[in-house]
Amino acid sequence: MDGGDRQTKNERMDPSSTGKRKLLDQLRDCLRARHYSFRTEETYVDWVRRFILFHGKKHPRDLGSVEVQSFLTHLAVERRVSASTQNQAKSALLFLYGKLLEQPLPWLDGIVHAKRSQRLPVVLTHGEVRALFHQMDGVMLLVARLLYGAGMRLMEALRLRVKDLDFEQGQVIVRGGKGGKDRVTMLPASLASPLKAHLAKVGWLHRKDLAEGHGDVLLPDALAEKFPKASRAWGWQWVFPSALRSTDPRSGITRRHHLHPESVQKAVRLGARAAEMVKPVSPHILRHSFATHLLLSGYDIRTIQELLGHKDVETTMIYTHVLNRGGRGVTSPLDQID
Repeated sequence: MDGGDRQTKNERMDPSSTGKRKLLDQLRDCLRARHYSFRTEETYVDWVRRFILFHGKKHPRDLGSVEVQSFLTHLAVERRVSASTQNQAKSALLFLYGKLLEQPLPWLDGIVHAKRSQRLPVVLTHGEVRALFHQMDGVMLLVARLLYGAGMRLMEALRLRVKDLDFEQGQVIVRGGKGGKDRVTMLPASLASPLKAHLAKVGWLHRKDLAEGHGDVLLPDALAEKFPKASRAWGWQWVFPSALRSTDPRSGITRRHHLHPESVQKAVRLGARAAEMVKPVSPHILRHSFATHLLLSGYDIRTIQELLGHKDVETTMIYTHVLNRGGRGVTSPLDQID
């Protein structure tokens, strides 16, 4: 047998390897071929790795419904993870067996999907939003104002390209939102001037990158192959680029990425703490507040559904419950006593 066809000792000892390439590397290739995001790739690979280690490094082909169920039960009972985390692990295993290993999945489909608790979203009042913004500044404040003013998810805002801001029409085009769908939402008039001033600084940074032999930006799908010059075009640049250039973990190319979500999350947390807020505050709560405040202003639920990009109006209806005062608006008999 030719030496190049033999597995190395480490590969033979590692059940996550198959043939010449390890299973986890094959999983990454499979995810990239289907254009999954880098965050999803890392998450799925991590869950599959945990699944393999949990079962003593046995190959997933030698495991079945009992082993999958025991792993998910372990997460819920021993690790006490949330239902959404448990379902995330299940999705990773569904992808592994269905797309990579191409094994029949009737047994996996039969595994019960963990039921998420129906909790009302945390919503800030207008005064609390003002107090939060008063404690923030710079680019982080601009991002936070956009999340609240346009009802965007954090990653939707951070992945905005310059061309997605339509100042003339007063709208923002959200590309590849949740579920891979595009949608249009409002561009608050009060943000037009701050955003234009911000883009002037971003333009200077981009020109500086070009002068230093950089200036390329990551493009979606195979667009870079179809339009080689597009990666350096102004319209494709991030609206909120990082202050530093870094190396792309997939391609190894050094370029300027968009802001890291943790940077915004930290800025919002610190702002809420400085404002002495009791409520747990995160960037996503600004999106909840956007929807609730539109309802308070009298806008219909279907319009808000479109702005948020919800597939089902039932998802948007949760905000109507937030509007109900304690006891569904019923006056307490205690308050009627003179």
